[in-house]
Amino acid sequence: MTDVLIMPWEPRHAAAWRSLNEDWLLAGGYVLEPKDQLVLGDPQGSILDKGGFIFIAERGGRPVGCCSLMAMADGGYEVGKMAVVEGARGLNLGWRLLEACEAAARAAGAPRLYLETNTAQTHAIALYRRFGFVDLPPQPTPYARCDVWMEKRL
Repeated sequence: MTDVLIMPWEPRHAAAWRSLNEDWLLAGGYVLEPKDQLVLGDPQGSILDKGGFIFIAERGGRPVGCCSLMAMADGGYEVGKMAVVEGARGLNLGWRLLEACEAAARAAGAPRLYLETNTAQTHAIALYRRFGFVDLPPQPTPYARCDVWMEKRL
């Protein structure tokens, strides 16, 4: 098996960033909402230039997973747009992507990681709970599909 590297986003990842996320959203029966279009179409301007991070998992030089951290007003970071291609599932990439996110957030002095998801994402929710996320009451969100809110205090 080829080793998987977790690396910061580079402009060469733009097409993979979009397709990895569009694939899981559409496969899950979700609509690409305005915020999806923004962060998928302009990751540099909508995430990175605002103090966020994007991590890409590469296997054999090909992107097979991704995750972002979006800077929040309270100094925390929202974990978003986590995706792993079907052929790379079972390689612990979700955990490794979350580790990269947590390390970046801690290095930035963030008080917490935050995320929004949907109850249908049972595998992701189980991963988040194992990683130390706890449920929150409903929060304001731009996503119609969101019905689960979680955080991990750092």
